[in-house]
Amino acid sequence: MKKILLAGKLILGAGLIIIFLNSCKNEPKQEDPKEVAEDANEAKFDSIDDTKDDSKFLVDQAEINLAEIEIGKLAQIKSTNTEVKNFGKMLVDEHTKAASEVSALAKAKNFTLPTSLTEDGQDEYNKLNEKSGLDFDKKFADLMIDGHEKAIDKLKKASEDAKDEQVRIWASNNIAGLTAHLEHAKMLKQNLDKK
Repeated sequence: MKKILLAGKLILGAGLIIIFLNSCKNEPKQEDPKEVAEDANEAKFDSIDDTKDDSKFLVDQAEINLAEIEIGKLAQIKSTNTEVKNFGKMLVDEHTKAASEVSALAKAKNFTLPTSLTEDGQDEYNKLNEKSGLDFDKKFADLMIDGHEKAIDKLKKASEDAKDEQVRIWASNNIAGLTAHLEHAKMLKQNLDKK
């Protein structure tokens, strides 16, 4: 009987060691900051459906601002084109201001926002960072056009559909600024396409 118990303990001990070693090997992947923020907001507002779309909109805006700031910094460092560098600086300045406003609005509504680049933002950044010279500048202009078109669509939708009046007003007030960025990016692309 003692031998059976001893054998059982050895088998159990070996099994625990294997489980422990496997769990060490499979370290959890760091979660995407956007998903963390969305999950936190869903947990807070599960019973209040009205705020879910507003919190998602502000999470999206925070994600956009973080990406634009980092890509703007990259443009200032990597580009040799003065127009691209200036556009990059403008992005950093204006999206830093927008990020601060979104953060204040989210804080007032008790929403959680991502505080670092999301996986999508990092992928976009990495792809752009692989380019150089005129290829970098053209890819940058294309990203700015595509990104600002999507961001303007989100602002227009929120300016009409957001449940919270302050969120609706903020969205409405930021359409013109992003539209100016979009027009600037289109002009930049035209100038680069001539080269």
